[in-house]
Amino acid sequence: MSINPNPGVLLYPRIRKSPFFYASRRHGVGLYSVYNHTYHPRHYGDPIGEYWALLEGVTLWDVGVERQVEITGPDAFEFTNMLVPRDLTKCKVGQCKYVFVTAEDGGIINDPVLLRLGENHFWLSLADSDVLLWAKGLAHNLGMDVQIREPDVGPVQVQGPKSRDVMVDLFGESILDVPYYYAVERELDGMQVVVSRTGYTAELGYEIYLHNASRDGVQLWDAIWEAGEPHGMRVIGPCHIRRIEAGILSWGCDITYDTNPFEVGYGFEKTWMVDLDQEADFIGKAALQRIKAEGISRKLVGVEIGGPGVGSFNDGEMVDVFDVHDPHGLRIGEVTSACYSPRLERNIGYAMVPIAYEELGTELRVDTQHGPQEAVVVEKPFLDPTKDIPKSLVRTAQGG
Repeated sequence: MSINPNPGVLLYPRIRKSPFFYASRRHGVGLYSVYNHTYHPRHYGDPIGEYWALLEGVTLWDVGVERQVEITGPDAFEFTNMLVPRDLTKCKVGQCKYVFVTAEDGGIINDPVLLRLGENHFWLSLADSDVLLWAKGLAHNLGMDVQIREPDVGPVQVQGPKSRDVMVDLFGESILDVPYYYAVERELDGMQVVVSRTGYTAELGYEIYLHNASRDGVQLWDAIWEAGEPHGMRVIGPCHIRRIEAGILSWGCDITYDTNPFEVGYGFEKTWMVDLDQEADFIGKAALQRIKAEGISRKLVGVEIGGPGVGSFNDGEMVDVFDVHDPHGLRIGEVTSACYSPRLERNIGYAMVPIAYEELGTELRVDTQHGPQEAVVVEKPFLDPTKDIPKSLVRTAQGG
């Protein structure tokens, strides 16, 4: 659902507001969507300009919609390790991990970033689906000694090559010692925060998780904005162009309850995401063992799509994929995400297709808003497959 942000339009009282809602609104939200039952700024009127600001400068994002599920208690490690197919014995205190929360049939319930804040203290920074009740129900049924709640925590993202300079101004030079996908606790103007070297961009960047966010959200936003203005900071929405270039998946588009990790490239290729050899059991382990043994019938592939530009993000209008060689126009799958990349100067995206069509160079036909267009299966991610850009602290503009 998308919502006109015009101040004269009634806001729905049953939809939650981010702790940064009123602060981010000052910057001229162009469109809201709803994510985790919360208003989410989709963009601020110029998604292409926002894309270039991310690549060349520093950007600030209201991502308070990334609700946290906090898991603590004597059984917290055992329980959290059971929730995800990744082996958390390899996750140190202070480390972050991209994980799947899997269902009993191997389907993907969510793909959060997990933060391990203590031996038995975890946050799951959620994508757009309900995990809190799932986790509470499992814990109750299993009789595990854990406390599961949604804490009063809200994150913002500071992303782009100049993010290091803004973060140094906020927290000092020591913030540069935080490795990629690690987190530290800090204090900023009396506010308690957790700073992680993570983000939804595959650019150099950070997330700042604010405690007591419902009270201090505007104060944190103003502090970051004050530090960022001298560096040309721009407030933007989620940059889907950049995340598609980077091969980052979006729950609800590219992955859902009905997809499993092997279908979306995490399992056969990236075995650490689905560790079937670990001693511990986890929800969906038996199903995923069976899927691996039997193989999959479909695969999420990268595609380049011909014709005019399809826009900055397309997650629904461009649905159908066809066998280009079939005389009857056989529909074989769907495009799950697509965009026009200004840097690559072509349309790119992901498509879920039968396994027979996964080979690189396979020709397809895709129906876009401009009519039927030629398409071809290509390698993904489209840029920086080894994530050298976000891992580096000497990132220069536009990937140099």
